[in-house]
Amino acid sequence: MGMSVTISAAVDEDGEQILKLQYLAFQREAELYGNYRIQPLTQTLDSLKAELASGTVLVARLGDEVVGSVRGSVDDEGTGRIAKLCVHPRMQGHGLGARLLRAVEEALAAHGGAPARFRLHTGHKSESNLRLYRNAGYVQVGGRTAGDGVKLLVLEKEAGAADFAVSA
Repeated sequence: MGMSVTISAAVDEDGEQILKLQYLAFQREAELYGNYRIQPLTQTLDSLKAELASGTVLVARLGDEVVGSVRGSVDDEGTGRIAKLCVHPRMQGHGLGARLLRAVEEALAAHGGAPARFRLHTGHKSESNLRLYRNAGYVQVGGRTAGDGVKLLVLEKEAGAADFAVSA
């Protein structure tokens, strides 16, 4: 029988694995948009380490390997901001992204000053991401163009909103 995937808080030593995973996982997005300058592909290790020190960073592990990651923080307006959800390509399609999303929502809600809502963004062509977020109860509330030129959709859900809809 194989190992199971566990989700836990990231530690400083996970930084390099997270960055490598992020680079691998976001290749499909870069190809989709014909833009290899998207922020997840240009982020530095120092910048990632700063996120590890200041925000909520979760990892999914299969044994010692980091196979998924997500980041979150709560802003001054009480919005839980979720970013850079990524899953190793060989692990996609098995519900790990949904597990990571739910885990970061729970982690942000458990901290003092629980968020009133959760907000995230994804590229407008990223259908699998949009499907995941819509199944989790997120709705589009706006859009913007990132500094790299990619059109992003901004999605939100109220904290405490019904969790993931049953999908066929």
